[in-house]
Amino acid sequence: MATIDLFRPARSLLVACVESQPFGENTYVVRREGDADCLVIDPGFEPADVIEWIDSHNLEPRAILLTHGHSDHIAGNAALRNRWPELPIWVGRGDAPKLTSPAGNLSAAFGMALVSPPADRLLDDGEVVRVAGLDIDVREIPGHSIGHVVFVIGGSEPPVVFGGDVLFREGVGRTDFPDGDFARLAAGIRRHLYSLPDDTIVYPGHGGPTTVGHEKRHNPFVAGVQDGN
Repeated sequence: MATIDLFRPARSLLVACVESQPFGENTYVVRREGDADCLVIDPGFEPADVIEWIDSHNLEPRAILLTHGHSDHIAGNAALRNRWPELPIWVGRGDAPKLTSPAGNLSAAFGMALVSPPADRLLDDGEVVRVAGLDIDVREIPGHSIGHVVFVIGGSEPPVVFGGDVLFREGVGRTDFPDGDFARLAAGIRRHLYSLPDDTIVYPGHGGPTTVGHEKRHNPFVAGVQDGN
């Protein structure tokens, strides 16, 4: 069974993190306190636990948001769509082809042929979308995956980011995949994440949460903007 952690990163914002195996991938269920509407970010390989948690709390998912199209972040899409047939799937424009391509989403490399339903909406850098009562700023940070995006929750104090496989606690996402590029990843982190306030909470695709300030001071892979890099 997947591990489930609960967070209250900001006033009136509730986050459930479902860590699914075999890759220790974090699926997030996000909602405003007192609101039954929620969104699901990056459903992984244990969607039954995500569905059970949503149903047990009498919630209604309004969208699946994908940071990128690798298999461990999209494996649960079909099961969630089966449970909620009208649930739309949103993904960055550059990673949309991965959803229906086992080679593109890397599942073929693990001896699988995983495919997701295709995207219902393509997201672009700088776009602000509203779903489940939340305003979400879409920021594109390629490097781990060509069309990787992160989601910044608007109006949250402190700011909250769902970052996928871009920035981890004292780490960064792999860049040795076919469309990986470390220079672009580092530049995107500096531009789109290190420019946020130091108390910004980052919920990554693997591992525990961190803050922008902590990473600017301690991340050995990407120097902080205060260093002039």
